[in-house]
Amino acid sequence: MPLPHAVPQDTAESPKPTAGIGSSAATADELGQYLAQHGVPEIVEVLLPDTHGVLRGKWIPGGAAGKIWSDGVAIPSSIFGLDVWGREVEETGIHIETGDKDGLCWPVPGTLKPVPWALRPSAQVLLSMSEPDGTPWVLDPRHRLADQVARFAALGLTPCVAFELEFYLFRQAPGPDGVPEPVFASKSGPARQNMYSMSDLDAYAALLHEVREAARIQGLPTDTVISEAAPGQYEVNLYHRADPLAAADDAILLRRLIDGVARRHGLRASFMAKPFLEFAGSGMHVHVSLLNRAGSNAFGAPDTGDVLLGQAAAGLLATMAETALFYVPSYNGFRRLVPGSYAPTGINWGYDNRSVAVRVPNGPPKARRLEHRIAGADAHPHLVLAAILAGMLEGIEKQLVPPAPLTGNAYEAEVEHLTYSMREATADFAKSDFVERAFGSEFRRVYAVMKEAEAAAFERRINPLEYETYL
Repeated sequence: MPLPHAVPQDTAESPKPTAGIGSSAATADELGQYLAQHGVPEIVEVLLPDTHGVLRGKWIPGGAAGKIWSDGVAIPSSIFGLDVWGREVEETGIHIETGDKDGLCWPVPGTLKPVPWALRPSAQVLLSMSEPDGTPWVLDPRHRLADQVARFAALGLTPCVAFELEFYLFRQAPGPDGVPEPVFASKSGPARQNMYSMSDLDAYAALLHEVREAARIQGLPTDTVISEAAPGQYEVNLYHRADPLAAADDAILLRRLIDGVARRHGLRASFMAKPFLEFAGSGMHVHVSLLNRAGSNAFGAPDTGDVLLGQAAAGLLATMAETALFYVPSYNGFRRLVPGSYAPTGINWGYDNRSVAVRVPNGPPKARRLEHRIAGADAHPHLVLAAILAGMLEGIEKQLVPPAPLTGNAYEAEVEHLTYSMREATADFAKSDFVERAFGSEFRRVYAVMKEAEAAAFERRINPLEYETYL
């Protein structure tokens, strides 16, 4: 099934971080270049990721696209006080109590791209919200990530980042028991797991190649495609970028791309963290190295690299419980933290060990990096990365010393474990001095209030097993 309106283009340059303020000649020129190459689209989809990573926004007629760059896009600032279902969480105090005022959103440079899977000629552009006077809106996750990038820059360091995204492909209709049915490429064996199978890639080659082609058209730097550890589960990796904001933008837009292409094939792509208890959950692994002013990997420096890497790892471990709500933001996501689910559960680290939370992959010094393995695929890439960078800075600035790296099966090690409870994780987050220092008291308050409301909504529903057992 070929992509409609797929206009081949060279891979775009890495998007540059936006300051969240008004139009400039450079950003306005981006629109001009797009129109010269692709013509005027019927619509431009302006995309603003909310606090949960849900893309919200508007359709704007292509003929009026210039106003996006010249005037910005007005969207209620209370969009960052919606729950995961898109409902107002009154306890945040940022809705009608404030007059439900507008924020002013500006395009993120480098993100104006065609939408290859759209049925009509369309473009999309990512937005970031500011106050009308240009001050970055305190509740916009992209700005909170920018804060951490600026802190690293003050130390003469630039995080170099890559995301890995796991997801399931489901049939559109659920199975006879109402449970979503994954696509089974393999018919052999009771579990049909078939990990890393080439035949499972071949079975859905048309869809996966269309994902790769759409990513090329949009300039998203996709790398490896893998058949993962469960039936119907796949992983798409992104190349590393020496621009953390662009790397997080890539991750959130890749999720949209995969979903859009899957729908064209009559399937559903899901980034739900734990759709099946018996199969692996879907994670969002994040690789981070640090470049010095010379552009070399600071973790690979002969005399200081190992110490710096250890400090960064120690900071991640010291702050992991307090920031777990960023990595595991959904009620379902905490099911993924049960031992045996292919997700790390302990607060630990190690070398070339996939059972730990923070892994140092094998490789030469120039490729030395930390792989953070806690986040679910449903997490907000900007908040996940902001928490990782803030944790690394905590270790570097305080010169923390990590515990001994674990070897062997980390699930059997006697270490502190992350909570399985969303309520407990929210309580840890809400009282965290570290979160307040890194993200601000207002962001900490609003995020915790929304997650408390989300947990309460699930607790007010009766589980089908209760009916089966007690009715």
